[in-house]
Amino acid sequence: MTQENDIYKCFHSVDSQWFRRRLFSLMIVVLIAFGILATRLFYLQIIHGDHYYNLSKNNCVRMQRVNPVRGLIFDRSGKLLVENRPSFDLTIIPSDAKPVDQTIKKLVQYVPEFAEAILETTSKKIGYGYKPVLLKTDIGRDALASISAHQFDLPGIVIEANARRDYIHPGLAAHLIGYLGEINADEINKNIYPNKKSGDLIGRFGVEKACDEYLSGVPGGRIVQVNANGQMVEVLDTVAPEPGHNVFLTIDYDLQQTAETLLQDKTGVAMAMDPGTGEILAIANSPTFNQNDFIGGISTVKWKELMSNPDRPMLNRAIQGEYPPASTYKVVTAMAAIGEGIINQHTTFFCPGSYNYGNRDYGCWKKQGHGRMDVVNALAQSCDVFFYYCGKKLGVDRLARYAKGCGLGELTGVQVDNEADGLIPTAAWKKQTIGTPWQGGENLSIAIGQGYNLVTPLQLLAFFGAVANGGVLYKPLIVKSVNTVEGDAVITGNPEIRGKLPVNRDSLGLIQKGLLQAVNHPQGTARGYVFDDMIRISGKTGTAQVVSRRLEKEGPNKGCKNSFKSHAWFVGYAPSEDPQIVVCVLIEHGEHGSSGAGPVAKEMIVSYLKSVFNQSSNQADPENMNVFEKSGSGLIMQ
Repeated sequence: MTQENDIYKCFHSVDSQWFRRRLFSLMIVVLIAFGILATRLFYLQIIHGDHYYNLSKNNCVRMQRVNPVRGLIFDRSGKLLVENRPSFDLTIIPSDAKPVDQTIKKLVQYVPEFAEAILETTSKKIGYGYKPVLLKTDIGRDALASISAHQFDLPGIVIEANARRDYIHPGLAAHLIGYLGEINADEINKNIYPNKKSGDLIGRFGVEKACDEYLSGVPGGRIVQVNANGQMVEVLDTVAPEPGHNVFLTIDYDLQQTAETLLQDKTGVAMAMDPGTGEILAIANSPTFNQNDFIGGISTVKWKELMSNPDRPMLNRAIQGEYPPASTYKVVTAMAAIGEGIINQHTTFFCPGSYNYGNRDYGCWKKQGHGRMDVVNALAQSCDVFFYYCGKKLGVDRLARYAKGCGLGELTGVQVDNEADGLIPTAAWKKQTIGTPWQGGENLSIAIGQGYNLVTPLQLLAFFGAVANGGVLYKPLIVKSVNTVEGDAVITGNPEIRGKLPVNRDSLGLIQKGLLQAVNHPQGTARGYVFDDMIRISGKTGTAQVVSRRLEKEGPNKGCKNSFKSHAWFVGYAPSEDPQIVVCVLIEHGEHGSSGAGPVAKEMIVSYLKSVFNQSSNQADPENMNVFEKSGSGLIMQ
């Protein structure tokens, strides 16, 4: 028995020692684990506590930017030209979309039509964080429904509702109104556009750019609660954005539409202005382009089409196109010759069909000649020989001084960018630029609007507006007013005088008489295509040679539609006795001013004045309003 007790005590002692050793080892392991846990907690809560606190806060509450609604654009009478429509933009929040690759893979399956755009964006480094990254704009309602139905499979994928620009008359006055484009990194870094961020759209052209400050508005913000997928659950607080101001243009929609229609299948420009204020009533360029193509980024294919088009649809011919003024410049030559005492109303020169200077004959467009001409008949019948005489006696520098005084070869100050200034040459200019002295024979070419002369259609429009109104040169005006959403005026466009023509009233009267006869006299150059038996129109035709007549007939591209044919001009105003509209039409390679540009100008004038008359008839007292009365000399304002 004693032996058994000894054996029991021995085994019990061994078992207790083994158990204590195992318990001690377990305690060491537990202590080490708690030490590691405590160290990690200290690291997370003390050392990086603020960082992870902000992350946890971002997981439930976030600040979101609320974009303002861009202001609308109207014509002069309040007809809507540009508005905004609802749009849904597809964005990703990288930190919510983990793993990003799998989320994108699922997204592409649900909206395969946008796979290319999504993969192109995500192929770049989109980074991490809670800043939304734009994947695709304006996804449409079908895609919206598909994504919404699978939102729990798409963590970090968020749909943002925005107002998208909508040019409701695509192509109408596109070069004047302009379009939007995405702001770039350089503009953001230089803070050129305050309150703008990456992905925002800004005015890139025309009025959209010139008035971007007023149209943009001021962004707001909101505090929202989101779920684990980054999707909004509740709006906690909101600071409303300030909508952009509305812009009212000076253009008349009906006249603009008429001009656009008349220019179809032509390359050129048709413009109209109120000669009494400088307000632009229409400004149509052809060919034109669809501004809606630029919203959200124009496709590579469409951009290449625009850039490769030989007719250059992106060129704003009205203010950027530079052309020889041709016979429209004879008004300047007449003004200079009268002003310098070289001619008066009684001075005549004989036109046999050409003018000999040195060893060369300078031909008149009428080969058989015009006979004896005074200044009024020379303007009406556009006699080249009469103005050769004037040009020879004036010289290039005196002609240039008068042309500059008429606003040619200088910026008009119109409110949109990239205006060209044209070219009015001088003897010093040629010596400095080309390196050769001015030749006497060049005075003859300059006097009839050929040679180095270059003007923009807008310059000619403003110049003839001054001829029509008695000599006041106005700055072209395109913004009538900028108003708040409530209708309060922020800016009002008022007529601005740039200067006065270098001519006295009597001399200007001779020029006006010549322009009247150009359309209404049986031998006037514009009689066959511009004359109207109800409205008296005054104006001047012009045929601007692109190359010499010999090269046009014998050159390698003879017969080619748009190679050597002359440009066609018509600039005029009506009614002659009380001008309310001045028009300028240029048809590239239209050959003759009378037949190429004249009919477009006439239709614009007639349609606009009929509209004005109808409005007066509807609004005014019949006994006091201006009315058209039929007289022996045509329908005139009484």
